[in-house]
Amino acid sequence: MTFKGRRIPLAPPEGWLTVGLVVLLCLSLAWSLDDAMLVLGRDPYTDFLVWTALGGAIAGFIGPVVRWGRWTTFVIGALLAALVTPLLVGAVVVRGADVSLHQLFIATADATAGAYEDLIVRGRQTTPQFGHHLLVIGLLVWGSSMFASFAVFGHRRPLNAVFLMGLLLVANMSLTTRDQLVYLVLFTLAALFLLIRLHTLEEQGEWLRRRIGDPSAIAGLYLRGGTVFITVAVVGSLVLTSVAASAPLAGAWTDVGGRVVDWSRSISRFLPQSGTGVSLGPSFGSSATISGSWFTNDGIALTVEIPDPRSPYKPYWRAVTYAELTLDGYVRGEDAVAANRSAGQSLLLGTGDAVSLEGRQEVTFRITPASGSAIYAPQTPIFVDVPTTLQLVGAAGYFAAVERDGGSGAYTVTSYTPITGDSVVGALTKNKLRTAGTAYPEEIVARFAQRPEVGILGPRSQEVLTDIRQGSAPNAYDLATDIERYLKDGENFQYDTDITDTVDCGRLSRIECFAEFRRGYCQFYAAMMTAFLREEGVPARVAEGFLPGERSVATGIETVRNNRSHAWVEVYFPGYGWVDFDPTGGGVAQLAPIPEGRAQASASPGPSASASRGARPSERDPRDIDEPGGAGGTANPRGSAGPLIAVALLLAVIVAALALIVWRRGPRGPVSADGAYGMVTGLAARFGFGPRPNQTVYEYAGTLGEVLPGIRPELQTVARAKVEVAYGGRLLGDDRLVSLREAQRRLRVGLLRLGLRRFRRGRRGGPGGRAR
Repeated sequence: MTFKGRRIPLAPPEGWLTVGLVVLLCLSLAWSLDDAMLVLGRDPYTDFLVWTALGGAIAGFIGPVVRWGRWTTFVIGALLAALVTPLLVGAVVVRGADVSLHQLFIATADATAGAYEDLIVRGRQTTPQFGHHLLVIGLLVWGSSMFASFAVFGHRRPLNAVFLMGLLLVANMSLTTRDQLVYLVLFTLAALFLLIRLHTLEEQGEWLRRRIGDPSAIAGLYLRGGTVFITVAVVGSLVLTSVAASAPLAGAWTDVGGRVVDWSRSISRFLPQSGTGVSLGPSFGSSATISGSWFTNDGIALTVEIPDPRSPYKPYWRAVTYAELTLDGYVRGEDAVAANRSAGQSLLLGTGDAVSLEGRQEVTFRITPASGSAIYAPQTPIFVDVPTTLQLVGAAGYFAAVERDGGSGAYTVTSYTPITGDSVVGALTKNKLRTAGTAYPEEIVARFAQRPEVGILGPRSQEVLTDIRQGSAPNAYDLATDIERYLKDGENFQYDTDITDTVDCGRLSRIECFAEFRRGYCQFYAAMMTAFLREEGVPARVAEGFLPGERSVATGIETVRNNRSHAWVEVYFPGYGWVDFDPTGGGVAQLAPIPEGRAQASASPGPSASASRGARPSERDPRDIDEPGGAGGTANPRGSAGPLIAVALLLAVIVAALALIVWRRGPRGPVSADGAYGMVTGLAARFGFGPRPNQTVYEYAGTLGEVLPGIRPELQTVARAKVEVAYGGRLLGDDRLVSLREAQRRLRVGLLRLGLRRFRRGRRGGPGGRAR
């Protein structure tokens, strides 16, 4: 094989076995990422990663074979990745459609631009696009494989390749619930054999240079001993894995601080939804996104000291409420304000959610959270014995959340919890709630009873609501119980914590998706019930927190685990406040039933929430979650990618200029003759102009000075210092060190010109490449 007039051997000096080991190293990472089903939990979506791993490995291998330098190899490899990876991603996006290569590029570009518009321009919590995730993962695999391959064949540094690929592999394994031990074993075998193989080649070369013994003998010795060591190590590790019971890393994720969990939730909208990821535990922030899966772990979230452990009352431990429904979840509200409360100060006094003790009982709990700053309390929290910050929405101030101000550990919270039955004035019964009427406060109507915005309820969800309406519920309570009963029915909806593998919501709102596919978990149920009630003019909001935990009568301690995290609905009734409803099916809901009670006289008619509504805006395509144009929103058609490309190129130029300035200002720290000469030979070798084994220092500097006459004086300065120190045993004075530093600084930039030079044809070795 010839390249630019030079004959290039097909077989690499490291041997084809080394090539196979590097490929296996790269494929182990690709297979691990593919098995994790990172994008929407669908295995076929990431099958193309095998090809990106092979492409990157080949690109990193060809560069040293044709004697390209590092940067030339990486630039050409990056260009190939920019051409090949979008085609592979486009084939996944169009899902088998017979389209041209140009259309595959367009599909990938549209998916990426659509994700940018959804997440950045419009600020949504989710996007139906997934091509951008595939593109990023594909480029990551290509780039890491190319780096690993060049590290082995270009630099002869296999440890760099093993470290990078191993780090990515272990990171992926730690973030997925899939069993990936087989990929770790494959990676370990490839890595160990690769290290032994390269070390053997180095030892053979050393024996040849020193003319000692038979190089094949050292090769056989290393390979046989290394094979035995690897076999024993891997088999022993597998045996230990299967029998070990200490599980030293079993709780590695359960101690992650609450702030880290909150941060992970805040960036989750930019990450792919896999359905197989390891959960760090629930967090309750200013917004909640309904994704394709609801996964937590079984770590302890909080422990509660119950005043009467034999009491049948088992409250839900509420953390937050959400006032506004969105297309893909719900949010606290843009007008949320913070109110500071000192220890023991009344939390809700003067707010819209302030209630009296009538019909309620005061209960105090001692709660110890595992992490985080959220204050958990059932129903209506009144006092907390630590300083807190109360989050309120609306002019009247309706409860959104309460958090402690710094510190950690246990706290005492006092709540008003409802009494049920007819024995106490104001206690709850079904008949009392049926006759509560509709005399809602105006702000309750404006904030919690307005019809959902266009696109949240589509034709499928309207069909579900029509089925529920057939019961002709005469009041808000019966309507709420009819919706709750309908959603809980397994014949209508199926409870499932992971729908990523079978449900593709596309651009449907999450409620419309739930109505379409009839599968989901608590957030789907709660959002749908809240939307239906608001559609009928009944005030409702979503609450999140924890289901009741495991209670010990002997100790009076209730243990609540992360896997008890939950979402439910609170419905407002005049005179009674917010009442809990839980529409989640699958036997998850645990609210105690409210007694029927004595018959009650109907309340006098009050202002109907539905009467205050304006005309509903015209419906757009319900399958498109784009916001409507007009007063409620602005149409945002997809713009040209030209400005984005220009900005990206400008940033690249700026970064390159800054990098060049930083490089030019070096070196830093003490300078030495050996270090300066090593910089020259190392940098020149990366561009294919390394010294020949039989060249002296002066000969090499002179030959390199012929290639780059502009830096000949600096090369002579470095060469003279090297010879005087290494062979003459001299110590350089301060003046010589200053001149050596200046020479090295200029050479750091001057030697970069070697990247534009061609190798001298017909010369073997010398400044121009290592001998083959």
